[in-house]
Amino acid sequence: MKRSSLFLAMIARSTLAQNSSIPNTTTASSSTPTTSTSLFTTSIGLTVEDLWDLFVGPVQVAEITTTVSPTPIPSNELIPPPPLYYSSFPTGEQNPMYAKNANWSFPSDFWWGVASAAYQVEGAVKAEGRGPSIWDVETHRVTNAIVNNVTGDVADNQYYLYKQDIARIAAMGVRAYSFSLSWSRILPFGRGAVNEVALAHYEDVINTCIEYGVEPVVTLYHWDLPLYLQNLYGGWLSEEIVGDFVEYARIVFGRYGNKVARWFTLNEPIVFCMEYPLPSGYFKASAIPPKEQPYVCGQSAILAHSQAYHLGKSMGLNGTISFKNNGGYKIPLTNSTADFLAVQRAWDFNEGWFSTPFFLTGDYPTYLKEYVSGFLRPFTSEEKAAIKGTADVFAHDAYTSQFYFAPDGGINACTSNSSNPLYPVCANTSYAYSMTDGSWDIGYAADPGSPWLHKATDWVPVLLHYIQDTWKPRGGIAVSEFGFAEPFEQLKTIKADILFDYARSGYYHDYIQAILLAMSEGVNVVGCLAWSIVDNLEWSQGYSVKFGLQYVNFTTQERSYKASFFQFVNVFKLYQES
Repeated sequence: MKRSSLFLAMIARSTLAQNSSIPNTTTASSSTPTTSTSLFTTSIGLTVEDLWDLFVGPVQVAEITTTVSPTPIPSNELIPPPPLYYSSFPTGEQNPMYAKNANWSFPSDFWWGVASAAYQVEGAVKAEGRGPSIWDVETHRVTNAIVNNVTGDVADNQYYLYKQDIARIAAMGVRAYSFSLSWSRILPFGRGAVNEVALAHYEDVINTCIEYGVEPVVTLYHWDLPLYLQNLYGGWLSEEIVGDFVEYARIVFGRYGNKVARWFTLNEPIVFCMEYPLPSGYFKASAIPPKEQPYVCGQSAILAHSQAYHLGKSMGLNGTISFKNNGGYKIPLTNSTADFLAVQRAWDFNEGWFSTPFFLTGDYPTYLKEYVSGFLRPFTSEEKAAIKGTADVFAHDAYTSQFYFAPDGGINACTSNSSNPLYPVCANTSYAYSMTDGSWDIGYAADPGSPWLHKATDWVPVLLHYIQDTWKPRGGIAVSEFGFAEPFEQLKTIKADILFDYARSGYYHDYIQAILLAMSEGVNVVGCLAWSIVDNLEWSQGYSVKFGLQYVNFTTQERSYKASFFQFVNVFKLYQES
């Protein structure tokens, strides 16, 4: 029996043990006889330590458990790799460098930087009062949910090393650092008592950014839902979470609103909602049918974001508030009507799921609404009005693009068959061109641990055009995450080989130039953020795939710049107006 299931059984046994005999029926608190098992509930007082002990178990603790003061970055670490730099000796190197395009430029207020997320980099999971999140349970309890069954207990230990990490990106000239806050660190139960130590910690992170001339960009929620809320009412499967999230936002906005000018409420709700149903037997069970759960989660997320947005504006936040969507350009595999319809369905069930309500109508796009109207309550007219217009910038985590085509048997057959594996979207996908076009990949493949990622940078301009033309964001577009998993990096053993990440360097070079191309064609792109500041816990892939602009020795926690970091920064040195 799983430990969490055992705990629930212990609650039941302790309740029943109060009676010397167990009748065929028992009585609820009103003393009315009942046979409804849904009424057999109890409450029990738990401390944060109890949550850890009962649902997670022992955690690993890093060797460093106090905040480390930054040290100067050695000058030799800041020397770019060839061909960005050649020393005066030895001589003889030649490289056909591309000429700068005089028609391209980033305006001086274009913001750019690097990104991370709390659970992926912080470590210190039990330190200073943090409560467990659902990811602490998944990494500790759900066997093989994570490659090599690793956890985020220590990760990059950024909870204690943040000053050095900020100093390192400042030394590279990075303008912004986007990070998320741990909800269960600030509110260990997700609601109720506030952890002042956590608030003070994040305030120092923000102050350190400002001290180094790095703009702090803050995300309220990056998937690490407080465990207590998931087990209390089902987390995002209940609209009860809306009030808890808005209260969390009120605490954070009130503390840091005068220091942070760019806010994201939710990171990639498409992704965290598609994680439902959560692994069975480890969390509070739900009677909601599995295929409906992601969209129930999505409805709660839409309401939570919109209410947090209005709260922030009412509190006088002098900056932008948005959420981070995700996806890529959706290309019809052929010029058939069926494939074009598959593309539109894919837009409606992906980016349109959240972008259409927030930017256009206050409600779901056509094909998604056809599906969810069968089980979701409709938004009221007041809710639609409150939802519409609640994103100041179109923030998009856009790593790649792919082809879409109609399912075998056709779209109509799929939409009428809920057992079809492509239901309810009913659009098939591929990363290869059609046979007619040679079946070539859309672009260079990333590490096999990230089979969803290919270098499709030549599709970036049309994606940005599509976003601008379709959702018409008043504050422009920010590419809020983009990055590349260097193939087989985890297999390399020579540090110099690891640092020379050729595929990732080319990805950043070409991607940023694609942004410049789109801007030269009239697309209003206002910022971009590279994923990630360091190698980190990449969710289900653990530490087996590497997205970091810096290598991390997870034994010593030493960081080292990769060649891609220099390539990323160099494009802005070339093209940003001073």
